[in-house]
Amino acid sequence: MLQAHVFTVNPFQENSTVVYAETGECAIFDPGFSNEQERKELLDFIDSKKLKPVMLINTHCHIDHVLGNRFVADKFGLGLQMHKDDLPLLKAVPQYAHLYGMDYDPSPEPETFLAEGDEIELAGEKLKVLHVPGHAPGHIMLVYEKGKWLIGGDVLFQGSIGRTDLPGGNHEQLLDNIRKKIFTLPDDYSVIPGHGPLTNVGIERKTNPFFS
Repeated sequence: MLQAHVFTVNPFQENSTVVYAETGECAIFDPGFSNEQERKELLDFIDSKKLKPVMLINTHCHIDHVLGNRFVADKFGLGLQMHKDDLPLLKAVPQYAHLYGMDYDPSPEPETFLAEGDEIELAGEKLKVLHVPGHAPGHIMLVYEKGKWLIGGDVLFQGSIGRTDLPGGNHEQLLDNIRKKIFTLPDDYSVIPGHGPLTNVGIERKTNPFFS
């Protein structure tokens, strides 16, 4: 079984997630690590669990989710995986990072593009890729059916949804994708969001004010 560990980092309070297997292989999702202390926390966790990072994946490419891309890629020799439709967002980050006062080391170019229906395999365990645009054009989620959880990025939050007023956002598209691709999952599936606390599909289907 895969396990997930969440780090809440950077001024945007973004959730960076390490998914790891009993074998020690791990994947790093949305590394938002923005300073030495945050990077040290990641390395200490990897050392304590004796993990070997083998994948670097972005659910989408807004600044708060890619601040640590270069560090993770260089430190562990990993190629970036993401959806092709978010490439313009990734390339735009250096143009506005200074507006947030961020010291941004530009991300490497993607090595692999992920698409709807792809499967990522980690130590023999599979995570299914869903393309869920609305917050960002190339936003993906990763669903771990065996463990009944998903890495949701900025699609669905506890009691809220991802903002849609940024370039490439589409409010109705996001709501439609949540209905069709998240709310069709069983109630007991946990959602690891890009910000805030974990939630689950059943609670959000019943109580999220955007769907009442």
